Amino acid sequence: MSVEIPNKFFFKIGEVAAITGIKPHVLRYWESEFRFFSPQKTSSRQRKYQKKDIELVLQLKDLLYNQGFTIAGARKMLAGRYAADESKTSMTDRQRLEDLRQELLALRERLRP
Repeated sequence: MSVEIPNKFFFKIGEVAAITGIKPHVLRYWESEFRFFSPQKTSSRQRKYQKKDIELVLQLKDLLYNQGFTIAGARKMLAGRYAADESKTSMTDRQRLEDLRQELLALRERLRP
């Protein structure tokens, strides 16, 4: 079963529920059970899901509902994969921040009288 995910940057929880067929309270519960499933939140605490979050929801749905995994089993199955992804992301984020820092320092030097 293939699900068409609209081409948007962010989705609200109701949109994710409609796309995936998973109710909002289940999505919130999964956030508490799977530490690697943590959508961004706005300043008003509203969840902002990205395409990668929806893909993860669909993967969790398949593991839990179609393949019969338990929450613990699904967590174990995905933990190694997302731990590796997290370390790659944090390194990339650190590099981006360092690059931005260097650009800002260079700009500050150019703006000094």
